[in-house]
Amino acid sequence: MHDTTHAAQFFARISRELMDGVEEEPNFQRVTERAVEVVEPCDFASISLRRRRRRVETIASTSDDAELCDSLQLELGEGPCLEAVWDEDAYLSESIQDDRRWPRWGPRVAEIGVGSVLSIRLSSSTETIGALNLYSRRAHAFDQDDVDVALIFAAHAANAMNSAQTVTGLQSALQSRHLIGVAQGVLMLMYGLSMDQAFEVLRRYSSHRNVKLVEVAQFVVDNRNLPEGDGAGDVDGEPPAPVSQARPTT
Repeated sequence: MHDTTHAAQFFARISRELMDGVEEEPNFQRVTERAVEVVEPCDFASISLRRRRRRVETIASTSDDAELCDSLQLELGEGPCLEAVWDEDAYLSESIQDDRRWPRWGPRVAEIGVGSVLSIRLSSSTETIGALNLYSRRAHAFDQDDVDVALIFAAHAANAMNSAQTVTGLQSALQSRHLIGVAQGVLMLMYGLSMDQAFEVLRRYSSHRNVKLVEVAQFVVDNRNLPEGDGAGDVDGEPPAPVSQARPTT
């Protein structure tokens, strides 16, 4: 890893492997597994994502011990993962049992068998995604070369994770648009509405029931009817009548 050319080729290959996949959870799991392989002193790893309202959630890990270490940080409100997510780029604890920065969390994870830990912020050019947490059972396990390798790996991992989230979000948006379009078609056929009128009916039901538009659309597609019992109307403020009633034959 000390040869510059070899290191560049190595991380280029790692980047391709991490980018090979668009589903978020498998991609996150792949990152943790590769981290254990790439950063040699690491015995187990996890990824914690930053959520709204300063919440942090472990989304992938390589062992139950990693899950436990992370959950203790959330329970006690202290630890390197939380620091990396919210404050600084990286935190290294060479001897977790003696580290005074986390007086409650350190002794607890030392009992589990953790000797040292390295937490690195995962961020894209626009936002902080979370943190990569690398645990070793040995104290003083991570030297400067290990830290440098972990920082480079984390940069590649963040790019792959951000890409997976973006692709998943686009796929979800496209699926929602398709579902709403199908629901519009159902309402147009059943009630003799125009496309715009069908969308307005869906929007009114969504607003009245305080549920997502896509959920109303799913109900219409599944049941070939509108939700009952809320009195929501169409664009004229009245519940739409089926075609057989709205346009009687003469």
